[in-house]
Amino acid sequence: MNARPRLSIGLPVYNGEEYLAESLDALLGQTYEEFELVISDNASADGTQDICRRYAARDSRVRYLRLPRNIGASPNHNRVFAESRGELFKWASHDDLYARDLLRRCVQALDERPDVIVAHTGQAVIDGDGRVKVPYEYGLATDSPRPPERFRSLLFEPGGDDFYGVMRAEVLRRVKPLDSYHHADRTFVAEIALHGPFHQVPELLYFRRDHPNRAERANPDKRSRCVNLDPLRAGPLHPTPRLLAEYVWGFVAAVRRAPLSPADRRACHRHLAAWMASRVRPGAGERVEDRAPVDPALLTVSVDALVAGREGGRA
Repeated sequence: MNARPRLSIGLPVYNGEEYLAESLDALLGQTYEEFELVISDNASADGTQDICRRYAARDSRVRYLRLPRNIGASPNHNRVFAESRGELFKWASHDDLYARDLLRRCVQALDERPDVIVAHTGQAVIDGDGRVKVPYEYGLATDSPRPPERFRSLLFEPGGDDFYGVMRAEVLRRVKPLDSYHHADRTFVAEIALHGPFHQVPELLYFRRDHPNRAERANPDKRSRCVNLDPLRAGPLHPTPRLLAEYVWGFVAAVRRAPLSPADRRACHRHLAAWMASRVRPGAGERVEDRAPVDPALLTVSVDALVAGREGGRA
């Protein structure tokens, strides 16, 4: 592929053979086709390389890169963005699923709303077989015209997976790259939100897979999760208190770097102080995937009907 694509999708992967082909089918089966798919293989030791090479051989939009050693999830996420060429960018996970119209609807939203810097869609948590466990009703105020309100909402409301939305690459280049301390993805998205509003397409098109081998599940404590993000976090120089302190400082630094008025900066600092005080309360840090599963009989969405490659269900 020589022409510059409108959209770049970056897919970092490590030992993802179990669900990788399903995710690639879902991405390559999108109704919006003007994109490149940059895959960076973090020195996988399973069948990931064979799967990636097979897809790259049959679809010119796929660019497969393989690292000689595991550099960690965060540097690999930054690498796929650095390798991208599009004016729009989206991170993709090797185990999630994407309805056929996800890219088309997000790109359309960005084209229609020049002020919006991230577009995403409705989402649900699915299990290993692709069955919906928990539909998620997006309640964040990331569409507010006021930066402090967007920041406050991202501090206090659980999950939205805006990290996996379609973003304007020029804005991504203005913020600090993804780090590897505890919840670094949250401070990263919060800094992006200080640059402009997000838009949520009101359709359920994104399916985040929760399974025992997902990084968050396979690494149950903060330190192991951070070492997964970057092996350099291993060792006595990165104890849990430091990882937590860096997390809090990540929000502070994001506010300092963002193009805010003095009044908006003060408002963000007030929200941050209130959030820090709230962390000592029971129930702080709720995760969407830990909510009770819904009754399947009440669901009206069919993953198999929406996602390319799932027409007959998972084999």
